[in-house]
Amino acid sequence: MNPIAKKLNQDIEKGNPVLLEMMSDIGRQLFFPKGILSQGAEAKEKAHKINATIGIATEKGRTMRFDSVMTAISDIRPEESLTYAPSFGIPALRKKWHESLFEKNPSLSGEKISLPVVTCGITHGISVFADVWIDPGDVVILPDMMWGNYNLILSVRKGAQISKYSVFTENGEFNLKAFEDKIRKEAGKHKKLVVILNFPHNPSGYTVTEKEGNKIVEILINQAKTGTNILAVTDDSYFGLFYEEESIKESLFARLCGKNSRLLAVKLDGCTKEYFVWGLRVGFITYGYKIEGDDPAPVYEALEKKTAGCVRGNISNASHLSQSIVLRSMLSEEYPAEKEEKFIILKKRAERVKKVLSDSKYQEAWDVHPFNSGYFMCIRLKSVDAERLRVHLLDRYGVGLISIDDKNLRIAFSCVEESDIKELFDIILQGIQDLLV
Repeated sequence: MNPIAKKLNQDIEKGNPVLLEMMSDIGRQLFFPKGILSQGAEAKEKAHKINATIGIATEKGRTMRFDSVMTAISDIRPEESLTYAPSFGIPALRKKWHESLFEKNPSLSGEKISLPVVTCGITHGISVFADVWIDPGDVVILPDMMWGNYNLILSVRKGAQISKYSVFTENGEFNLKAFEDKIRKEAGKHKKLVVILNFPHNPSGYTVTEKEGNKIVEILINQAKTGTNILAVTDDSYFGLFYEEESIKESLFARLCGKNSRLLAVKLDGCTKEYFVWGLRVGFITYGYKIEGDDPAPVYEALEKKTAGCVRGNISNASHLSQSIVLRSMLSEEYPAEKEEKFIILKKRAERVKKVLSDSKYQEAWDVHPFNSGYFMCIRLKSVDAERLRVHLLDRYGVGLISIDDKNLRIAFSCVEESDIKELFDIILQGIQDLLV
């Protein structure tokens, strides 16, 4: 094992040995290399005469570039756009995102968490998390309705066992009993569990209530108390898009941090949906754990270095330009008003969907899964196959939807104008009637 990795493992073990138990074989071997990057960082600080370390090109003391490229991003200096970003992410953005987590999650008050490490979107964040923390055969607990890429990343690439629970009861409520039963059943067979909590939920668009959220936290803490190592991972891709009063308005990450030494909270989030910059690919990984001793810094620094080392060994670093654009947006005076404006548009669309679907004419065709947040909602068909209907709607009416399985269709109201929502559901109803003839 590399000596740097050994030292990081020692720092983690000293702060909380359970974290090292949880880590994957790859995670224990990971480190952030000193080599070129650390030497380049030293040179950046001290080489005031000539710096011949970093693998970029310069010209007359400035970053070399094409004018045709800079014309497209004329307001951002080459040093903030064309150069390599650190594998950890640019420091100012990491600090700003760290601050924003406390602003958006009141339950974090008084807690100490890691600085976020920047990833190339949340999908990459999930993959990095999996490299650091998941070994083949580890169990990952997910709802039966889930984002399909979890399977590709966790099961296909990492060899994890995905164990599912029914996300909703027959009455259309979050299925706390099924969740708790699944946790207990898998804990009876495995010492380590990875539990992914995705709210707002993709594909259903549901966020748990305060009561439900607190019960989920209680279940995980109680299980950790019995000796099970719990990695509680909050996939907060659609964070902030909460449209109804009863839904929880902060990440469960904030309520899981620091609760038990066998419970590591991991927050995966980013700008993709929160700031409507899907193609910029800026995500974050943040850690929160129960502090053993007075100073959590060595443990968090070790976790950050291992995570950044994984980024380094995978993609080198996320786009500097993308990170600079996001940082500028977050620091701008217009940002709060812009965010509120887009939130209101999406909230009105969700409200319009609920109003349209309250019409009794749809009741024989489908049931509506609960939704109160995010980009999506789902209907459960009563009489036709979802994939058959999807293809029919596409071919005959030019309407595109996503079939989740043989009964469920996902509708992304995020990309449907409010004025088109009634027509959309009327077409879906007509499509069902076509297939029943």
